[in-house]
Amino acid sequence: MAADPILAALRAVATACQAAAWSFSDEQAAQGLAVADGLRALFLPPPAAASPAVQPQFVQWLQLLPQEILSDVLSQLDTRDLARLAATFRPLWRDAPAPPPRPMPRLRPMGLVETELRRRATARGLHIGACLPKGALSWMPYLLQRALRDALSQEAPLAVAANTSLFVDTEGRLLTCGAENIQDGHERPGLILGHDWGPDDEFLEPRVLGPPTLVPSMQGRRIVSVAVGDWHCLALSREGEVYSWGDGRDGSLGHADEGARAVPSRIESLGRIKSIAAGSIRTSAAVDEVGRLFTWGRAMSTIPSSEARPTGLGYAHALEPQLTPREVVALSGDRVVGVTLGVCFNLVVTDAGAVFSCGYSPHGALGHGSFEAEVLPRRIKALAQTRRRFVAATAGRHHALALTEEGELYAWGRQNANGHGPGQAHQATLHQLAALASKRVRHVAAGRHSSSAVTEKGVIFTWGEGTLGQLGNGKDKAEGTPRRVERLRGVTVVAAAIGGVHTLVADEDGGV
Repeated sequence: MAADPILAALRAVATACQAAAWSFSDEQAAQGLAVADGLRALFLPPPAAASPAVQPQFVQWLQLLPQEILSDVLSQLDTRDLARLAATFRPLWRDAPAPPPRPMPRLRPMGLVETELRRRATARGLHIGACLPKGALSWMPYLLQRALRDALSQEAPLAVAANTSLFVDTEGRLLTCGAENIQDGHERPGLILGHDWGPDDEFLEPRVLGPPTLVPSMQGRRIVSVAVGDWHCLALSREGEVYSWGDGRDGSLGHADEGARAVPSRIESLGRIKSIAAGSIRTSAAVDEVGRLFTWGRAMSTIPSSEARPTGLGYAHALEPQLTPREVVALSGDRVVGVTLGVCFNLVVTDAGAVFSCGYSPHGALGHGSFEAEVLPRRIKALAQTRRRFVAATAGRHHALALTEEGELYAWGRQNANGHGPGQAHQATLHQLAALASKRVRHVAAGRHSSSAVTEKGVIFTWGEGTLGQLGNGKDKAEGTPRRVERLRGVTVVAAAIGGVHTLVADEDGGV
């Protein structure tokens, strides 16, 4: 038999294995690796010149794989692992020489790692020019640094609730600190720190964790992002598994009941998930790897009005709590890439750069130019009319922000929090934030009544409610327009989480 059909068959098998590999057990993965080693030995024995002391054995086989399969391998790595591999195994890339005085030719040879990094940047809506930016000496360090910054800002390694902070460290470990809330007239404890405190019979004093502390039940699992509402939390693993814990009323935990869970429990009904969100009034959302949106939790609420209104789950005629994740079929024709939850409303971003919203907000946070409720997701027409491609959106309690691929920031909703200046009324229609018009924003976060924006140069601006010092500007009052946090001058910020009473910021080295 000719060689080409054999190689085609092997590549087809490799593709099928790749599609199923995420569900392999450790034993099955070891068996698959043994088969791959056997095939490698059959066709291309390891080079005799390779020395384990110089080239680690665990990466020797990479250079023997067909490029199509190797590209698939690289595409499955998270950004940090890709950076580690690139730094360890240099034959994977071919860096460009010093930049010439004119743009690089389009057909400049590129290694597989550089190709993968450029693909990820394009998928995130980031533009990479043909010439290296000023100060950069070569492509690989520049692209890796940019990718790591983007990963930190997009994977949400931080989350804050009223009295609690959640962290994901560079090794993917989940840590929490703060105090458990007490609800229902001091009769029922909140459970958002993720620790098993034992019986609740003698819950007389607040349960407090001073320093960030590892969540015991999550050790051994690699977490990539976290989300927190007022009474429940979600965590997303590298494998796409979603874990939830806290107050389960209204089905906010997604386990087909309304029971509370002190420690994280996997939501078995969800497949491979890429993005998560937790709302303030016991609502939750997740986006899977093919772009389907799932929501669950409270369906109707009298907050913030006395009349029952939809909370933004996105289903028609949803009156009762949704106890398990349910697909939002109104968006089945769109590929969703991100979701964020406010109070009684949500915002959804698609891969086409469109932003949809649904739910209810008396402050105009839906962005449709009115204060009316929307049961089903509806595209925000005013954003579409800007002819911009939107790559991210974030929701506070009653205000919202949307970010374009060019780094422009639009805001609407509750006064002061919307950033349009002191004394401005609630904005049912959106406008670009003039104070940041000359900046390229790369990360945005909306808190209870305040917001933050991080530019591509790592500078952070804050605005909105600041009576408890959450704006970081040394004052205890509201700020109507974005203002730079001077105390962080000299720190390259990549991400922030801003809540109702405090703020967390991550720098480019993973420090908080």
